[in-house]
Amino acid sequence: MLMKDEYRTLQGLSQGLYKEKGSRFIGIATPVQSTDEVRLQLDKLRKEYHDARHHCYAYRIGEEPYESRFQDDGEPSGTAGKPIFGQIQSFELTNALIVVIRYFGGIKLGTGGLIQAYRAAAKDAVENGTVITKIWTAHLEIRFDYMQMNDVMRVIKDENLKIMRQDASVQCCILLEIRKGSYENIINKFSTFERLKMTVI
Repeated sequence: MLMKDEYRTLQGLSQGLYKEKGSRFIGIATPVQSTDEVRLQLDKLRKEYHDARHHCYAYRIGEEPYESRFQDDGEPSGTAGKPIFGQIQSFELTNALIVVIRYFGGIKLGTGGLIQAYRAAAKDAVENGTVITKIWTAHLEIRFDYMQMNDVMRVIKDENLKIMRQDASVQCCILLEIRKGSYENIINKFSTFERLKMTVI
């Protein structure tokens, strides 16, 4: 069972394959962080598999409400993108893109056959990779007087916060990575410090 600030995604790129009546369906699953990254991955795969008939895909990015899309790329409506997206939902993934590339074998598979083929290739791609659990985080920059350093560092240690950047040249400045589930608690703790300023990055 996932906690509120946890999510499932793919560790890296993985590949799957499904064959039916001469057609080959190559599934490729990969982690993505943005729609720009989705476009880059799609452009790369279209060039790599330029001789394929169809490059169908689905992706889901971010937290609820997710940013998601699926595309049939010339296949009959609902026979490709939707079953691919169904596997993203089935594995409860986000920040994930699955592309299924079809090399047509000369024999039509029909609506049911296509749905099965695209679903199977997408599933195989995910199962051949590694699904990992990650944590949604936020970045908080705090600025404070040097005299407050010990008290600030005590909060950082007690809450097991990750320091991303630290600078004490003029005024003390620390950039922290905070688990979203702990965010409100951390803000409340630092709010008790006089003259300490917080900025969400």
